[in-house]
Amino acid sequence: MAIVLDGSRLTVEKLVRIARDHEPVELHPDALARLRACRAMLERKIAAHEIMYGVNTGIGEFSEVVLTDEQVQQFQRYLIYNHSAGIGDPAPEEYVRGAMAGRINVHAHGNSGCRPEITLTLMEMLNRGVTPFVCQKGSVGACGDLAPMSQIALLMLGEGQAWYKGELMPGGEALRRAGIAVPGLQARDGLATINGSNLLTAMSAIALYDIDRWLRQAEIACAMSLAALHANLKPYDVRLHQARGFQGAVRSARSILKCLEGGDLQTGKLKSKVQDAYSMRSSPQVIGAAHDAVAWAKSQVEIELNGVGDNPIFLPEHELTLTGANFQGTPVSLPMDMVGSAVTMVSVLSERRLNRLLNPALSVGLPAFLTKGAGMFSGLMLSQYTADTLIVEQRILSAPAACASIPAAADQEDFVSMGMNTALKNAQILDNAHGVLGIEFMAAAQALDFRDLAPGRGVEAAKAVVRRHVDHLDIDRPLYPDHTAMKALVRAGEILAAVEAAVGVLA
Repeated sequence: MAIVLDGSRLTVEKLVRIARDHEPVELHPDALARLRACRAMLERKIAAHEIMYGVNTGIGEFSEVVLTDEQVQQFQRYLIYNHSAGIGDPAPEEYVRGAMAGRINVHAHGNSGCRPEITLTLMEMLNRGVTPFVCQKGSVGACGDLAPMSQIALLMLGEGQAWYKGELMPGGEALRRAGIAVPGLQARDGLATINGSNLLTAMSAIALYDIDRWLRQAEIACAMSLAALHANLKPYDVRLHQARGFQGAVRSARSILKCLEGGDLQTGKLKSKVQDAYSMRSSPQVIGAAHDAVAWAKSQVEIELNGVGDNPIFLPEHELTLTGANFQGTPVSLPMDMVGSAVTMVSVLSERRLNRLLNPALSVGLPAFLTKGAGMFSGLMLSQYTADTLIVEQRILSAPAACASIPAAADQEDFVSMGMNTALKNAQILDNAHGVLGIEFMAAAQALDFRDLAPGRGVEAAKAVVRRHVDHLDIDRPLYPDHTAMKALVRAGEILAAVEAAVGVLA
């Protein structure tokens, strides 16, 4: 069933279904009526020669330059040419599709002033599989994602490049093969296609979806390590966290315990310390704090997905044009900077549990570096090195971008969000996080092989998945294939699916 875009009900989950799973979209009939009403108002104002930014004036530092009637007809073309100024490799298809869906949802409010043909062309491109070639770098996150969105807008002129059925070709050819008419760009159409933080918001929405899945796997890996380390489970009693009041910690403690249900730790068959190290007993508080950060960021991203991120905006009910800065990406960049730091934080916690599994002074009787042949063999010693280098890179990338503004456009645009930098670095932070967590999973499975205990239904399910992909390390072998396989396994979410099938949803 098609996802209906009406300007108000686009969620992170729906955007992922459109962007990643290619679910079709429809424009709500009321939204189409709003588009037409707004365009009619704009054309009345153009005919009356009312001065409107980006319609019959230049942009940025040239906003005081008033265009002639003839220039108004040509301006949008040159605007898009000038702003198609990105650099480097193409953004992944799901990012571009997400940005297009977000832009349609902005238009659905009926405050952007473009012709309905522009919005409907974007919709047809999504539904028929035409994905513009968009350089991933070039946006400063205000006035929106101008450079990458302009490469989408080039297709409105039958120009640029696009993928269609797996082949990169000229944009006009892609539209022709897909049976989509080239709408052209008239007054306001170009700026209405590009003047919002739609790409960085789509990237952030997709990241939040994947980070939620990663955090649930962090709880599974934690449970595996706790079982292997004979942890005291009192720190995971949900009542402890309810007494403090942070919902993320309550959720995390509940999930970790759920993975350990039916195991010897829960039934008290195993002796444990009175109090474990912070990396063990603080796990619900730390992972829970990340859950809370994600929840806030998701609320901000969904506001942006359903808001009027544009400039100017047109209010037909008031016959009014308002110029402002609703393209500014800071409301997304700031919380997503925090989310990136949260993922790094939880990765550090994972590595500290890995350290306890490998260090014979801390591992409650496990063999050194999880190998029986210590000295001749080094076991998983070097796996920790790999996790550590990934974490150092994460720490470097966790420096916030939202406060890193550099002025541009002759200081007319003297504060920008740098939200694209936030989105790009978060993608790398999460990529590394998949590797770090994969290594903990591998080590925890190895450790459990040395234990004679019932670890719990969720832990057993997780270990079984690990063992389908990575064998027990009996004697030393090259570990890079195992590390890479585990990273891919975490990214795919196979462990999460198996555990939730065994014990229920971790939430």
